[in-house]
Amino acid sequence: MYGTVTQPKRYKQSAGLLLFRRRGAGADGRDGGVEVLLGHMGGPLWAGRDAGGWAIPKGEYGPDETPRDAARREFTEELGLPPPEGEYLPLGEVRLSSGKLVTIWAVEGDLDPALVVPGTFTMEWPPHSGTEREFPELDRVAWFGPPMARNKLIASQVPFLDRLLTLLAD
Repeated sequence: MYGTVTQPKRYKQSAGLLLFRRRGAGADGRDGGVEVLLGHMGGPLWAGRDAGGWAIPKGEYGPDETPRDAARREFTEELGLPPPEGEYLPLGEVRLSSGKLVTIWAVEGDLDPALVVPGTFTMEWPPHSGTEREFPELDRVAWFGPPMARNKLIASQVPFLDRLLTLLAD
């Protein structure tokens, strides 16, 4: 009998940049006034969700691109602005329940959310209507201190916030 050779499943990979800035001593004296830039996910599926509906700008990449290059490209695609220069602090990886591997770097910088020109995506909406509509990848962008960011972020990305805060506390 001949056996069947199965190829290992290739999971999707995604990479992004968590932009942070320092704003002096925090009100509680613990976070050093750190704020992070998050984007509210666009499209009709996220329109009514605030808590757990925000994300770190990131996106998928293939085998011909390094994760860091993909993170920089996705920052530009999602925000319409170039990624900041500076030291990129690796925040590691998180494997999602779907199997997707997400890799994030933090970089210190500042930008005015009013300058963001988000990229777009197309999807059939309403479902099964045959009508394709275009939506912004991020429908709004804002700065948040750690407690609010923890509440706003989708649960799978909270570990990246915690890792950034640990790095900055050292």
